[in-house]
Amino acid sequence: MIPSSFPAKDEIARLTAAMLIEIGAIHFNAAEPFTHASGKKAPTYIDCRKLISFPRIRSVLMDFLAVTILREAGFEAFDNIAGGETAGIPFGALVAERLALPMTYVRKKPKGYGRNARIEGVMTEGQRVLLVEDLTTDGGSKLSFVDAIRATGATCTATAVIFYYGIFEGVEKTLADHGVRLMHLCTWWDVLAEAKARGAFDAQTLAEVEAYLRDPAGWSAARD
Repeated sequence: MIPSSFPAKDEIARLTAAMLIEIGAIHFNAAEPFTHASGKKAPTYIDCRKLISFPRIRSVLMDFLAVTILREAGFEAFDNIAGGETAGIPFGALVAERLALPMTYVRKKPKGYGRNARIEGVMTEGQRVLLVEDLTTDGGSKLSFVDAIRATGATCTATAVIFYYGIFEGVEKTLADHGVRLMHLCTWWDVLAEAKARGAFDAQTLAEVEAYLRDPAGWSAARD
């Protein structure tokens, strides 16, 4: 069903952060920092994949994502919803259902046999495709997905995610330079604010997390 209620953007951000904290998708640990795919250390880690196991929260967040897309991009802006392999596939399917649009998904690389395809499902030349993923950090993986979509003759000028780190410089410009706008529900700053309001973590941990968010490169370098 297409959502018809449009909560304020800041309320969507707060509630999204609250739900991520509630299901344990947010991990803060300054004493034993996480190592991200980049090799950098951080006191933060998020697991949006957990959302698929919580039907009520999953449903509300997908309504929020659909509402954000309609409000920021338009009601007739897209012809096809593409989920990015792997975490974006379930969310792409759920958003497509809400917006009454066809759904496809994009592989990270050709599967190496058969048609050697990167696009699964039906995507045709001229379709306006929205890329849906669980999150974005620096935006790098989005560009490969966008290029694969465009290689079909379709267009892709936007991506929508549940979570955007919001702490690294130049991400939105990098995407914009590639002709892609970013839509999201919340950032680490929203999560930090909600964690403080809830007392979800001890004060020292929250202070370390805030120090990291203000200077991720410096915080990581000091622990290499």
